[in-house]
Amino acid sequence: MERSHIKQEINITEHLMNRINELISHYPSDKKKSALLPVLHEVQDAHDNWLSIELQNKVAEILEIQPIEVYEVVTFYTMYNQRPIGKYMFEFCQTSPCCQNGVEDLMDYTCNKLGVKVGEPTADGLFEVRGVECLGACGYAPMLQLGDFYQEHLTEAKIDQLIADCKDGKITLHDK
Repeated sequence: MERSHIKQEINITEHLMNRINELISHYPSDKKKSALLPVLHEVQDAHDNWLSIELQNKVAEILEIQPIEVYEVVTFYTMYNQRPIGKYMFEFCQTSPCCQNGVEDLMDYTCNKLGVKVGEPTADGLFEVRGVECLGACGYAPMLQLGDFYQEHLTEAKIDQLIADCKDGKITLHDK
């Protein structure tokens, strides 16, 4: 995913900083870097689900590490977003069991239905389709992740219902 040059307001609230400090406290004091992944999740969740370069630099500052150490992680893992994304990110598993059960056709169907290409948000910013590596639910293929939740044994009808439920605000993205 390409990096965005869009400016992002950095808002490290007292509540967020308390949560970051709680996460850091789970590791030895000389190993703050060990908290990087959970800290990035918390910071991303608090900033419209994406991490600008400036925000990544702030995480580096908080953890007392070099910015490149944050960039390496953010660019490696698909769960960290480097640009604004659609509110409802349909992350389709693209490994063998899902592919053998038609996930590629379902991705094409979803993109056509939403009028986008993979990795492109809809004009209204509501949806985006992304292919990801194994989500560890091979017995439920084809499947996708939407927020913190899996949608399994997908069909075109189930995709239609997911899209409708998202538009109607009936989908919970996080279990927090």
